[in-house]
Amino acid sequence: METPLTRLVGVRHPLVQTGMGWVAGPRLVSAAAQAGALGILASATMSVERLRAAVREVKSRTDAPFGVNLRADAGDARERVGVIVEEGVRVASFALAPSRELIAELKDAGVVVVPSVGARRHAEKVAAWGADAVIVQGGEGGGHTGEVATTVLLPQVADAVDIPVVAAGGFHDGRGLVAALAFGAAGVAMGTRFLLTAESTVPDAVKARYLAASVKDVTVTTRVDGLPHRMLRTEFVAALEKSGRAASLIRAVRHAAAFREASGMSWSRMVRDGLAMRHGRELTWSQVLLAANTPMMLRSAMVDGRPDLGVMASGQVAGVIDDVPSCAELVERVMREADEVLGRLRAGAEDRPRADASDRPWPRPRAVRPGPRTGLGPASDQP
Repeated sequence: METPLTRLVGVRHPLVQTGMGWVAGPRLVSAAAQAGALGILASATMSVERLRAAVREVKSRTDAPFGVNLRADAGDARERVGVIVEEGVRVASFALAPSRELIAELKDAGVVVVPSVGARRHAEKVAAWGADAVIVQGGEGGGHTGEVATTVLLPQVADAVDIPVVAAGGFHDGRGLVAALAFGAAGVAMGTRFLLTAESTVPDAVKARYLAASVKDVTVTTRVDGLPHRMLRTEFVAALEKSGRAASLIRAVRHAAAFREASGMSWSRMVRDGLAMRHGRELTWSQVLLAANTPMMLRSAMVDGRPDLGVMASGQVAGVIDDVPSCAELVERVMREADEVLGRLRAGAEDRPRADASDRPWPRPRAVRPGPRTGLGPASDQP
């Protein structure tokens, strides 16, 4: 299936595997890319050195195009951009809008720039700055999320910009892909669906928790980092929501120290990142401190296999996923389902008898009745 997305980035199928922290590593990304989707490597939880090693590992596993997800407000964002350019990565994606200058720097090096957005105005801004495409995530999506459903947000963005739009939030099969295309998207991005694949390094016990979840088991809370965060509802999350402010801040400080050690960042770098985050999102210092919770609480579940000590970011779509295929099986199935749906739609249109205007049940011609004149026009123009 060829769309503006496949032509732009050079993949076989209009599918994107999103850059999930601690999840989208070289194994998953290379498997998704080899299957014909656009795999996105998550770099926010990696040091610059680890990022370069991860990029090279993906390249050793596949010749297919792939991308790297970056934090535009990170203090070392330009170093990471340097890795992308030097290593010949095809796509740079961003969780927050990159600056006009950063977009220009990447485009000058031949890198395709694809920011993620959660509002029409954000899409319009990055499109005006030169972004090549946007991923638009509706409220159903996992992790940090908004309130507007994909079915409302997606057509707004598709109508507002003239660059390819990739739909995210609530997608897991071929029917969803066809629906997104009908709304004006050039493809779909899936996080939770790719998390639940054989090549995902998430521990099996944690995958089992996702598979057992219903739609009602996916909730949104602000108690992890002060921002709306969609995740599985667990006993640990319930305890977070009951904990007081002091306990939350103490936990955040502890997690900040742990993340500094795991990522190799210095305290000064973390402070600079905090300043950038506070400015970019207009957060209070308490929220910036709470943001230190996110990477380590995700790691506890996604790496250490301890959902009793961590959180499991999840889209609502987890409630309708019931298997763990390989990336190749998943991509093939999604595309086969999309072809089948499109085939049925075409067949239905061809089988439907053509009717002339007099046979159509609505709208029927109406007799013109005299009526009072208004400032809207002659009486014959009124309904």
